[in-house]
Amino acid sequence: MKAGGEDKQTYWRMVWRQFQNRRLAMCGLAIVLALFVLAVLAPLLANDKPILMHWKGHYYVPALHARAEWNELDFTRWNDLRGPHDFAIFPPVPYTPTQYNLDEQLAGPSRQHWLGTDDRGRDVVSRMIHGSRTSLSVGFVAVSIYVVIGILLGALAGYYGGLVDMVISRLYEIMICFPTFFLILTIMAFLPPNIYNVMVVIGITGWTGVARLVRGEFLKLRNQDFVVASRTIGATDARVILRHVLPNALAPVLVAATFGISGAILVESSLSFLGFGVPPPTPSWGDILSQSRSYIDFAWWLTLFPGLAIFVTVTAYNLVGEGLRDATDPRLRS
Repeated sequence: MKAGGEDKQTYWRMVWRQFQNRRLAMCGLAIVLALFVLAVLAPLLANDKPILMHWKGHYYVPALHARAEWNELDFTRWNDLRGPHDFAIFPPVPYTPTQYNLDEQLAGPSRQHWLGTDDRGRDVVSRMIHGSRTSLSVGFVAVSIYVVIGILLGALAGYYGGLVDMVISRLYEIMICFPTFFLILTIMAFLPPNIYNVMVVIGITGWTGVARLVRGEFLKLRNQDFVVASRTIGATDARVILRHVLPNALAPVLVAATFGISGAILVESSLSFLGFGVPPPTPSWGDILSQSRSYIDFAWWLTLFPGLAIFVTVTAYNLVGEGLRDATDPRLRS
């Protein structure tokens, strides 16, 4: 049993070795990491302001540090504005996700707009890049919320049993009776549409699966010798739960969380598609898809590219989840 720090380190090293043997899982992990980098570097990849600029004898990073004076500069005329020793390095996509150009409405993919524009002339590449921040933020934050709730309730139910277990079990059985997506829609109908409400609502409605997993692991572990020994020497319940039982019950939770991120991204995209998600003009893959409904006959790029991004992202997280599941299950290890 993984009670000591050395044993836990060896266990997770073994899980990592097993995970590396699964090529599809490693491909999914590479895509996930690439999306994470894309989301973090979004202001440096798609922006109408320079990444680095030398202006009047000083260096600036306008893409990261907004200043009022930058709004007064028309960077499209930079060659006319700059002095002999001034220079600017612009992002590869020189558009912000909210930059309108009504002269280029629904323009198809071109050298100027790689993935075309939407019905307001906004660059789709820029909105896709910044939309990745929205989708991944919702996925990670919502899953973090319901993992914390699930671990707390599942640990209490599994460790104490009896009346505590019965009350918590009835609670998540009631939650399971409601279709999750329709429950989210019902709650969102009474709340103002913003990204924080989306995160919280997905978080407080998705904890049941994690709670059941943690409860099952605690029921298996609470009578193991190392747990009984800890209680015998006077360790408090909180110490036994947090220090000895919980670290040994986390493997299935990590697998469930990985699958949960992909599910949360799908839910957020669906909510944005229906108009209950992130409000405009905040970019979101689901919002881009929602715009395509009126122009699906000819503006195919508004459907193809965000739909493909959602499909690839969800598939990548599912591959990582399957790889973790196989790597942590002794029966499936090679």
